[in-house]
Amino acid sequence: MKGILLTGDKPVIPEGVKQVPVYIMGKRYMIPETLTIQKAFEYAGYRWIRGCGCRGGICGACSTVYRIMGDHKLYFGLACQTVVKENMVLAQIPFYPYKRRLHDIENLEPTAETMAKIYPEIMKCVGCNTCTRACPMDIKVMDYINAAIRGDIERCARLSLDCILCGLCTSRCPAQITHYNVGMLARRLTGAKIFKRADHLKARVQEIQSGKYEKFMRELTEISEDELKRRYVEEREWEPLNSKEVNWKPQDERYL
Repeated sequence: MKGILLTGDKPVIPEGVKQVPVYIMGKRYMIPETLTIQKAFEYAGYRWIRGCGCRGGICGACSTVYRIMGDHKLYFGLACQTVVKENMVLAQIPFYPYKRRLHDIENLEPTAETMAKIYPEIMKCVGCNTCTRACPMDIKVMDYINAAIRGDIERCARLSLDCILCGLCTSRCPAQITHYNVGMLARRLTGAKIFKRADHLKARVQEIQSGKYEKFMRELTEISEDELKRRYVEEREWEPLNSKEVNWKPQDERYL
């Protein structure tokens, strides 16, 4: 990050970095312009108890709604990724309650009827697209809800694949749809009922259950940390990055 040195989670601000006014919980603070919202809170003396999450833009725990003073718009982002702006107005927001219905995936079919039965509120979608505009991952949220309504479960699953369950879409929805749970159900249905089962995975599970790898696992738990590093860092034969190399195998096949 430009203009800031990072030592773990503690920012060390180099001398001369410009500071900008940021309003946190109604109070004005001068904050180095290179800090993220999350680190700006900490720089101002606040301590994160809840909503800190992974700090890497993955978990969605730090979803944030903010304004810029003098601008009527609402802006959305993740506190761990969004850099502060001059006259940014911030407040910690509560988590979003979610509605998740219990279901047995084995007894469900990937149809529009299934989606509407479990999450009937999707039928109230008015197509306003505020969910998409609120998404910090730039997911076409309204499009995947529309796919669920039509019964195109695989499209719903693919469009929602990058969802981090932050809940910002739900916070803006006039129909009170829990979009991320709809997407999760579509992905589960797609994996269980639409995609072809992987025969090689089934065979590997059977090998694990038969105890084929127990000897090797015991060996790994008994060797030293230095030996683990030697095997998996210094001498490891890395898998190819190109997934099209389907017939690749390591030269040492003892652990296959």
